[in-house]
Amino acid sequence: MARRKVVEVKDHPGHRNPIPVCVTLGDLILPSVIGGMNSKSGSTSPDPQKQVKQAFLNMKEIVESAGGTTDGIGKIIFYLQDMKFREFVNVEWLNMFPNENDRPARHVIKAEHLTGNTVIQMDVIASR
Repeated sequence: MARRKVVEVKDHPGHRNPIPVCVTLGDLILPSVIGGMNSKSGSTSPDPQKQVKQAFLNMKEIVESAGGTTDGIGKIIFYLQDMKFREFVNVEWLNMFPNENDRPARHVIKAEHLTGNTVIQMDVIASR
């Protein structure tokens, strides 16, 4: 039976709550929520476009730290503070997944109650 393992992500800040950045379960890669905080500076840009771009970079870094690639991402759920930020998600989406016949499933939800200046959070399911 597969056993859960905590993934160490270099230079990635932990969560405020006592949860890991990511775990694996067999070949599944299950990150905790991914936001747009810059892992090097520890700050979140007030610019929504920069936050969305950073969230995609964070997702890639976390998945790769767990032994996967963006090709193994099966589904992403986006939580946006305002649906107008979907245009920024679409830009980064097309940059990361340019092949229209090889993209993960996706869902976008409006989440008005994100904390601070957070405009995006992502829930990702991937495999190695």
